[in-house]
Amino acid sequence: MVATPEKIYQSKLEASTPSDRVAVLLMGYGEVESYEDFANYNEQALNLLTAKFAPVPTWVYPPLAKLLAVFDLHEWSHQHDHFISPHNAIFEQQRAGVEKALQERWGDRVKVFKAFNFCKPFLPDQVLEEVKAEGFDKILIYPLLVVDSIFTSGIAVEQVNNALSSLADPGQEHWLKGTRYIPSFYAEPEYINLMAKLVEDKIKSDLAVAHLPSQIGIVLMNHGCPHKAKGFTSGIDESQKLYDRVRERLLYKYPLISVGWLNHQTPLIDWTQPNADLAARNLIDLGATALVFMPIGFATENHETLLDVDHIIHGLRKKRPDVTYVQMACANDDPEFLQMVADWAHPQIEALMSEQAMAVNPSLAGSQPHHHDHHGHSHAEHDHGHDHGHHHH
Repeated sequence: MVATPEKIYQSKLEASTPSDRVAVLLMGYGEVESYEDFANYNEQALNLLTAKFAPVPTWVYPPLAKLLAVFDLHEWSHQHDHFISPHNAIFEQQRAGVEKALQERWGDRVKVFKAFNFCKPFLPDQVLEEVKAEGFDKILIYPLLVVDSIFTSGIAVEQVNNALSSLADPGQEHWLKGTRYIPSFYAEPEYINLMAKLVEDKIKSDLAVAHLPSQIGIVLMNHGCPHKAKGFTSGIDESQKLYDRVRERLLYKYPLISVGWLNHQTPLIDWTQPNADLAARNLIDLGATALVFMPIGFATENHETLLDVDHIIHGLRKKRPDVTYVQMACANDDPEFLQMVADWAHPQIEALMSEQAMAVNPSLAGSQPHHHDHHGHSHAEHDHGHDHGHHHH
């Protein structure tokens, strides 16, 4: 591994001209649009998600995925007339909107790519291959999901890491010269204010004329989390903080507010409570004559915010037809939201463009840790063996 003087000089030259192009990797779940793909989607999701928190051996995944798909078929086709998820289309609008906002400042030095955790042809390894082919050597990993938990952003990073390992050129410096990451925006005041404003506007336009403020119940819906996740932080703290802050903005006017967790009711798992259904019933018990369901824990509409919530309201309506139910949308492609998303990215893009290119050679990883392993040697061995013996891996 001896570096010749020319080599050193050449790499100095390259390092002093930082690349000024950045690929933004906007990451979402992605959703299958036909029921046929759903069992396969479930299996991938189970592999990535359930493995983090459930005591379930891997051989269970394929049959379990098919079983879950059977339950979902009932919900998917009978109740919703062969539902096609709008998630991917909305995510594309988000990608385009964020790119437009970023390019107003950076021009075509910045390009936004979308990557879906579970959906071809936009799996992270497929997208990163394209990023590499287009000559980008700096990326900003940007999970567009609200709660920064192991289920969402954690999976995004896991998949990016796997892709980066498989896209490395053997024995050479890695093509990637810079990486940044944007955690979720559960604590961003602009997002918190937007959530509260959307709820207030909806109440003013739809409910204020017929319901007293103290009788309007608000269920703020978060991404459900399991309590024990094999030592991973599962996002409960972040979700809770987000909920507390949105609630605080609304509470003085509308006292009946509850968190409602949208859980995947997987067996063997202890999920966050109250779930959205229970939260709604509790508010009805406290005298709510109208209920607003607002998903604050998701940036993009998906089958949880659409089907699951619709399903919950359907069940409540049967029992309490006298209550008014309002189902609200996620931030989605709200222009104000897309502008925020772009604004949060500017400082990281600036940092990537101005910082020195990093040079990482993954093949050196094996030879690094060995310098400290020499406790048992005699001095003679130390003096002779140390400098020469350990670099020929």
